[in-house]
Amino acid sequence: MSDEIEIDVDDLSRRMDGAMVSLRHEFASLRTGRASAAIVEPVMVDAYGSMTPINQVGTINVPEPRMVTVNVWDKGLVGKVEKAIRESGLGINPQTNGTIIMLPIPELNEERRRELTKVAAQYAEHARVAVRNVRRDGMDQIKKAKADGMSEDDQKFWHDEVQGLTDKAIAAVDKALEEKQAEIMQV
Repeated sequence: MSDEIEIDVDDLSRRMDGAMVSLRHEFASLRTGRASAAIVEPVMVDAYGSMTPINQVGTINVPEPRMVTVNVWDKGLVGKVEKAIRESGLGINPQTNGTIIMLPIPELNEERRRELTKVAAQYAEHARVAVRNVRRDGMDQIKKAKADGMSEDDQKFWHDEVQGLTDKAIAAVDKALEEKQAEIMQV
């Protein structure tokens, strides 16, 4: 192999791993019938003139398996936090008790479970697209190196290397999706 021309496989691998981390974070926000603080993390609250993550205006707790609570630090924001949760599309009806907002997690019916599996599939497809974009960047690096004089054997080696990383990342996405869909459909 040529010493002067190499493809940064570590960078490609790190970026593909980043797509997987992002996917796991998105999966954590999907409700599966069990309470989790991650359910409300994506909620943004209009606080102090800007959109603020809910975990920066209150403490999120899971006191029991089917309940999430948000203890809002500023009494003036309780209404805004409640409104943000209602409008977030989580399908949870908040109940306020002073500065504590309780979010009872309802049982998922069959129809809602199927919808959530479709959402999970969309998240997985976004991750696959991100992985394929990283693969394309790697292939572009190989094409550039070819123009700089990389041998055909080296091109084939790096092409196989990048494709192997891609296949491994896509398989990890598919496995994570399968596990999440099984978790969602579990009654």
